[in-house]
Amino acid sequence: MTFDLRRWALEDPDRLAVRVGNVDTTYGELEAVANRVAHVLRAHGVERGDHVAALMGNTAHVFAVVWGAYRAGAYITPVPSTASLEDAAYIVRDCGAKVVIADASLGEGLEGLPSLAGDGSTWLALGGDIPGFLSLSLVLESLPATPIADESSGSLMMYTSGTTGRPKGVWRALSPVVTACPPFAQDLIAMFEVSENSRYLSTAPLYHAAPLRFGLAFLAAGGSVFVMPKFEARLALELLEKEKITHSQWVPTMFRRLLDLDASERARFKTPHHRLALHSAAPCPVPVKHAMIEWWGPVFEEYYSGSEGVGLTAITSAEWLERPGSVGRVRKGQLHILGEDEQELLAGEIGRVFFSGIAPFAYYGAPEKTALRTSHQGWQTFGDLGYADAQGYLFLTDRLDDMIISGGVNIYPQELEAALLEMPDIAEVAVVGAPDHEYGERPVAFVVPRTSGMDPIALTEAIGSFALQRLGRIKRPRDIRIMDALPYSPQGKLLRRELRRQLAD
Repeated sequence: MTFDLRRWALEDPDRLAVRVGNVDTTYGELEAVANRVAHVLRAHGVERGDHVAALMGNTAHVFAVVWGAYRAGAYITPVPSTASLEDAAYIVRDCGAKVVIADASLGEGLEGLPSLAGDGSTWLALGGDIPGFLSLSLVLESLPATPIADESSGSLMMYTSGTTGRPKGVWRALSPVVTACPPFAQDLIAMFEVSENSRYLSTAPLYHAAPLRFGLAFLAAGGSVFVMPKFEARLALELLEKEKITHSQWVPTMFRRLLDLDASERARFKTPHHRLALHSAAPCPVPVKHAMIEWWGPVFEEYYSGSEGVGLTAITSAEWLERPGSVGRVRKGQLHILGEDEQELLAGEIGRVFFSGIAPFAYYGAPEKTALRTSHQGWQTFGDLGYADAQGYLFLTDRLDDMIISGGVNIYPQELEAALLEMPDIAEVAVVGAPDHEYGERPVAFVVPRTSGMDPIALTEAIGSFALQRLGRIKRPRDIRIMDALPYSPQGKLLRRELRRQLAD
């Protein structure tokens, strides 16, 4: 079967492609805008291998812009709509975007971007006017809705979320083979049984790798994509029922918000069409996932991957209940756990998690950073630590960048967090390392109580006593900070750098 947006636009132009709030976009409409975007890029000098950046919110135009750039053979980089002007300008400048498309609905201040990013880009405003930008909306209306004559195959060039530093562009050489559907979309369609009858709820920002890639995959397969402008737990439940959603995607912070809803609301929730709830982006606490499976049933499938796309593991609800905490077995690539000498370790031994068998990536313009993610065998890693059991199920223990070395002992924050979450009074916890004169580093625990108004002194003492018994004298965090909330990125990833910054301040 051919998977392609154009196929469905020709066969059934009135088929629903994307719904955002009350705004519907058909396949015919999406195809027309994608073709016009490709014409615009050619008119502004974009050729195969050039770079295009898009600063957009959760609208159907995101998919049109990406598909148009893909057909023009360009590298397309989504810029987070939540980024500061300085960070957005950095990404535009770093990727060398020849054209930047910005959504005027994102608000004031965008007019300052061109001067921050420097010369070299053409700036186009979509959906309204931005001072200093050319109006893309007016231009689109005057261009043909037919394909450009020299269609090619481009690629997404996602930037890492930057949880540990400056974001980095993930680059791969363009394929010499022209394909109507991006290869990653074909893989997702096959792995998660996506069809023209699938109805997908996208709960997260579309500038993030997973929501964008999954949205493109469902459109290539002829399904319908329902996009939430912003995540709201109550609205998400309503959409699952009302729109007869078959597939959905989440991050663990969303599960916590869903579980915080009133018990009567959760009891009324019924969705017989919902067969697959995908989740990733961050480790899901075992108690949270147990609670979600008990509520929704065994519809969850967790996968482990990342912007670098070096491999993918996945695990069903049934498998996870047998191995709580695992992120599954390999579905793309081959798994390797390497020690400090880059030799493969035995089952159960903790090391760096590498994959082989996937076309290698490079951090754009940063060969030294690429080398840090590449073994001498040429295998590559997301930067995580973990182990595989005898059956090949992967368990992540931590990020290499997050590991704490205290008095020569390796301390894994994720292990400490999982232990402290066993306390019923703790809703969330994050552990980071702080400089220590005697031991080099010491673990510091940032804790969010399950209920507000708890006595912070009593809670701190209870945590300290529990940690000593549960983790021992070396691993226990002696420094405990009570917080109202932890800092997360819009993708649901814990921003440990913000906690480290608080300690430094």
